[in-house]
Amino acid sequence: MKPRIKIILTVLSMSFFVLVNAQDKRVVALNEAIDLSIKNSKQLKIDRARIEQVSAQVKQAIQKRLPDASVTASYIYLNNPIVNLKTKNNGTGSGGATPAPAPKVNQAAYGILNASLPIFAGGRIRYGIESSKYLAQAVELDAENNKEEIVENTIEAYINLYKAETAVKLYNENLLQAEQRVKEFANLEKNGLLARNDLLKVQLQASNVELALLDARNNWELANVNMDLMIGLPENTILSADSSIINQNFSVNALDDYVQAAIKNRKDIEALSLRKQAADVGVKAAKGELLPNIAVTGGYIAADVPGVLSIANAANIGLGVKYDIGSLWKTRAKVDEAEGRSKELLATQELMNDQIRLQVNKAYLNWLSSQKKIDVYSKAIEQADENYRIVKNKYTNGLATVTDLLDADFAQIQAHLNYSLAKADAVIIYNQLLQASGLLSQPQTK
Repeated sequence: MKPRIKIILTVLSMSFFVLVNAQDKRVVALNEAIDLSIKNSKQLKIDRARIEQVSAQVKQAIQKRLPDASVTASYIYLNNPIVNLKTKNNGTGSGGATPAPAPKVNQAAYGILNASLPIFAGGRIRYGIESSKYLAQAVELDAENNKEEIVENTIEAYINLYKAETAVKLYNENLLQAEQRVKEFANLEKNGLLARNDLLKVQLQASNVELALLDARNNWELANVNMDLMIGLPENTILSADSSIINQNFSVNALDDYVQAAIKNRKDIEALSLRKQAADVGVKAAKGELLPNIAVTGGYIAADVPGVLSIANAANIGLGVKYDIGSLWKTRAKVDEAEGRSKELLATQELMNDQIRLQVNKAYLNWLSSQKKIDVYSKAIEQADENYRIVKNKYTNGLATVTDLLDADFAQIQAHLNYSLAKADAVIIYNQLLQASGLLSQPQTK
């Protein structure tokens, strides 16, 4: 790369960094980010709509206990029909008298009111109410489970934003040091005190750090946009994570405590259990089709045919029984279907229990591993700092090469970055453990 082009790219890169840092950053706390993500979550809005739907379905099931009523009314206009009554004495009456003319009917009106109140339907109404209530509760638990997932996703996005900021900061500081080293080595090479090859090595390191910084900035911009969208802010809002989040001391119990907590507190397990109960009720409802329907019936009839007929106050009440004979050979298939659904949900429950146990074990092992990594990286920082100090002294005294110095410098940067990222990852892993155990809504921190 030509020196002039190199200078231009460096200036543009540094100008970008200065411009970004000059913008007003909104420092957002983790709790604030969680509250905003819950408030603006599209998924939770969908869940609230689903809860409204199942609540309406429960009301519909309960309303089947109420009486059914219908009103029919009609007014009929007729022309002047020719009515000829065919009787044995048609044409003459007794004693040769002329028969009375048929009445002229050109209009009629009637009204009918029917009502029925179910008093026995083979238990299908009661089972329908019970099943709809189970399903409504399951949907509410689905919403709570989705809420916990949103909280976990927000925490992970927040930590990723912090990690991206940390990487940009470290690489920017290292780039400044690398460019200062390039200037110093260039002066030494110009005065004949340094080999050209050594200058090229430090220039190459500076270029590599610059490329790493560009990648870190891209990751930071993407993490920033993701966080903006998640908490409902304009995607060009510059956010900054609170660095104190990684300095928390977490209290972790024994593995079996988290397994038992998961079985007790996981909303998805409870929701599936409710769906299983609804399926069991569905089996009873299917069997209830073999029983008759019994209802109290009542009605009122009024009619008026001018000059012919008038009916008023014709009320009736009684008991109606209806039995579908076809249910004797049709119901078996419905019962088999309902029992199959119940068995499927039972097997799904067993599978979910195994999966959740695996999730908890995996999260717990990841937590233990994260703590070991933090300890290792903490020691690595001490070792890398001391190694860089020794190598730098050796290089100053002509006992180490430029390659040794650059390797020690890179190892020092990587050790500091690894330690910061490991502490940030521990926050994510701890909350994943809480989510797997159904305890995310009650984080146990000290």
